[in-house]
Amino acid sequence: MLPSAQVNGIRQRIHGWSWQAFPIVMGTSAVFMTLSDLKHHPAFVLRIEMVFFVVSITLFLVNIVMLLLQAIYFPHHAWSRLQDPIHGISVPLMASVVSFATIIVGTINYDVAYGYVSPNCIYALFWVYLAIAMTTCFPMIKITFSQHRNLLEFAPSCAFPVSAHIMLTGLVSANTLRVIDASDTRALGVLLVGYVVHGLGLFMAFFFLSIYIIRYNGFMQSSQSNLAFVACSPPGFSALTLMSLGDHARSILTAHGYITEVSGDVWYSASVMASLLLYGLALFFFVLGVITYRYPFKGHMDEILTCWAMTFPNVGWINATRLLGDIFESQGFLTFHLVMTILMCITWLFLTIFTATAFFQGKILKSGEEDVDKDVHQTGDEIMENHPTSAPVTSSVTHHLGSSSRTLITI
Repeated sequence: MLPSAQVNGIRQRIHGWSWQAFPIVMGTSAVFMTLSDLKHHPAFVLRIEMVFFVVSITLFLVNIVMLLLQAIYFPHHAWSRLQDPIHGISVPLMASVVSFATIIVGTINYDVAYGYVSPNCIYALFWVYLAIAMTTCFPMIKITFSQHRNLLEFAPSCAFPVSAHIMLTGLVSANTLRVIDASDTRALGVLLVGYVVHGLGLFMAFFFLSIYIIRYNGFMQSSQSNLAFVACSPPGFSALTLMSLGDHARSILTAHGYITEVSGDVWYSASVMASLLLYGLALFFFVLGVITYRYPFKGHMDEILTCWAMTFPNVGWINATRLLGDIFESQGFLTFHLVMTILMCITWLFLTIFTATAFFQGKILKSGEEDVDKDVHQTGDEIMENHPTSAPVTSSVTHHLGSSSRTLITI
């Protein structure tokens, strides 16, 4: 059967768009997040960061629009995508919520500094993010635990449906506290919520990572090898978050009279010690991912989106390296941070080239004409079933006109 005339390139793109596109936003955000933490910060670097920030927002909005159009024109296909617990390197709502978190961090870095956004707006965005994260957490738990899994195929990304967006609340909290005065009563609430919710996400992630370690019966192959880097995220971001929140805690808790200044220093020191332990674990997972990496780009361009897992999950421990360099006044940490930031930019460049190539070749984010045509006809058939356009045929009425008879069928 020939494809419907309604099928065209745009409809194929809408039908084929995937939640997998959100990791591109996360990977682009990873660049400006690592660049923003450089010790030596020339003016041209700031301009580059702002470009990446704008690109991240643009990609985020494009994804939202395309997925909304998909839900309108191809509702069954969109629903099937939502029910897929692990599609590539992310789950649907997790990827979009984490992308939103990176945009909030970028807004604090650039818009607040230039006066475009007020601290009150950032405070409101923090609670909006928390509400979205908690609202999406439970549907993700239901979807994740309703699927039967083969433990031999268990990957670190399996932990993300119930932990990633929750865990990043701590990072959003730490960045929000940068624009709120320590003596402000709102600061205490943001601090405590950041600790509590981050702890929830952290421990849930570690429960899943323990399963990942237990099932280890060989290195991951092909596109699965990209997912090994996801294991860096929980310990890496936790190390960064604990040091950042610990620094804010000693000033906030002291300002409100809950602890003395000395106790605040002890609190901060304990945070740094815990962060060092988590930092070591993140480095272990990173090295493990590097030495076992076996993704053949040639002939596998249709799976290129999974490669973006090499970017954002590493942001946590990379930026934690910068903090450790400041704390211990170690040039080694600062140099290591600079090297990893450069490698992050190079990785982003290569992935962008490969992703653009696959996109324009129609290997990703595009459905075949037959798939679109089938979905269009399926939707049309259901509309006909639910809203019939004809009424039942009534009995025929025979009219005798003279010597002839005519049968009129009323409809």
